[in-house]
Amino acid sequence: MSGQIGAVVLAGGRSSRFGGDKLTQPIDGRPMLDHAIEAVRTVAVDIVVVLAPDADVVVPPGVRIVHDARSFEGPLVGLAIGLAALEPATDQVLVVAGDMPDLVPAVLAHLVQALALAPQAAAALGQAGQPQPLPMAVVRASAETTAGQLIEAGERRLRAFVTALEAVIIPEPMWRADDPDAATLRDIDTRADLAERRSTD
Repeated sequence: MSGQIGAVVLAGGRSSRFGGDKLTQPIDGRPMLDHAIEAVRTVAVDIVVVLAPDADVVVPPGVRIVHDARSFEGPLVGLAIGLAALEPATDQVLVVAGDMPDLVPAVLAHLVQALALAPQAAAALGQAGQPQPLPMAVVRASAETTAGQLIEAGERRLRAFVTALEAVIIPEPMWRADDPDAATLRDIDTRADLAERRSTD
């Protein structure tokens, strides 16, 4: 692969457990979504944020927004929309969630490096021996094909996507060397999660 690295930031969920738009909630003086964008910017040059159809969110300069065609179709549909919106030169893609404010850039770099070296079309972080669906890195062409097939079959889960791509798994001790607290895997689902995250600042 000789093309550029891109990123899809999935931000189209309904935030039902949070009880409001969590992505605009401030963390360290900036919206939660901006933290995920800043992290992928250390590796990716082509960044697309996927929002719900009626969402109106301000993103940093140089980041593009696309919207789901229908509300809350699931993360796999959002991923397919994001992949299609990337620039033609982008052939490796980081996939993260907008509610993951503590992504460690060195861990994201591990994912991209593993993808470049492995025969598989995806790379994922291992935790307790299992591949985690986010963050992950994918070969765009294979990811688009596989996502389309799964969606056509009625699938909407990212875990099924990772399994279908037979992702290479980065062993937990390897990526934890750069992220001892596993902060990269932390997502904010509830207001209690956010309060706990703020208490660690």
